[in-house]
Amino acid sequence: MVTIFVHRDGQTEQAASIDRAWLNPASGATLWVDLSAPSIPESLVLSDTFGFHPLSVEDAMSKLQYPKVDAYDGYLYVILHGIESNVAAHCFATHDVDFFVGRNYLVTVHDGDSRSIVDLRDHATRNPKILAEGPVALLHRIVDTMVDHYRPEIDKLEDRLDALEDEMFRTADPRLVRRILDEKRQVASLRRIVTPQRDVVGRLARRDFVDVSTELSFRFRDVYDHLVRVADDALMFQDRITGMLDAHLSNVSFRLNEVMKVLTLVTVLFMPPTLVAGVWGMNVPLPRFPGDDAAQFWWIVGVMAAMTIAMLVYFRSRRWI
Repeated sequence: MVTIFVHRDGQTEQAASIDRAWLNPASGATLWVDLSAPSIPESLVLSDTFGFHPLSVEDAMSKLQYPKVDAYDGYLYVILHGIESNVAAHCFATHDVDFFVGRNYLVTVHDGDSRSIVDLRDHATRNPKILAEGPVALLHRIVDTMVDHYRPEIDKLEDRLDALEDEMFRTADPRLVRRILDEKRQVASLRRIVTPQRDVVGRLARRDFVDVSTELSFRFRDVYDHLVRVADDALMFQDRITGMLDAHLSNVSFRLNEVMKVLTLVTVLFMPPTLVAGVWGMNVPLPRFPGDDAAQFWWIVGVMAAMTIAMLVYFRSRRWI
């Protein structure tokens, strides 16, 4: 789907087609063309109408590209990513958004799942200011909205980590390891998305390109600060998950040691009585304790009980139990 907005004489209206005269900066028009999941015929707008470089058109039509910003003759080509938490796949879903920024136009290409562009597109005709400030300002609005959508996803991840931490100290369920590793994959996915995106916005904030004015560089600097905080949060989450994994494995190991300690204690306590019972149970002449035949049983039981009590006292004195 191709959506076309043109801003002229203080008004923004939606157009059915592109007038090539609007592409001339002297026309006084500001143009925004949004290609949402474009088909092959719709993508010809990029190469035929605007005449973009074939390499940038190829990147825009590909499913996923690394975040970057390139300066071509007459326009900037920017690739940024929006995110959405995909809990089932244990990763952040990446939405590739491509921007072609000219002197008086902005062309956006995405897969149709960009909430940021949809929000601005729905308000473009009702709020002329969206296009009135120019294509670079419109680029900033979209990027700023994309980054604002990061925070709810970060908060969801933090809430899951808090719940996982509480559960980890309540139980030593071995299945928690899988859940911790799944969250670690989430954080790794977040870092892969945020780090290059931060560098791209940083270049826009430093005015590496003449199309970005000083005022807009300040705005991009604010977006850059948000991305820096998200990147710092991702690094903190990674350290936190590593600590959780170590703590969980230590907790499981401690509980296993406690179980083995009890089992070992029971085994050791029963070994001497078993030896005594085995020796006095042999069908050979053995030394007898005082008393008749019935008293022999109680003598053996008493010896075994005395040995068990003596071992318990010894273990207790060594603080093994």
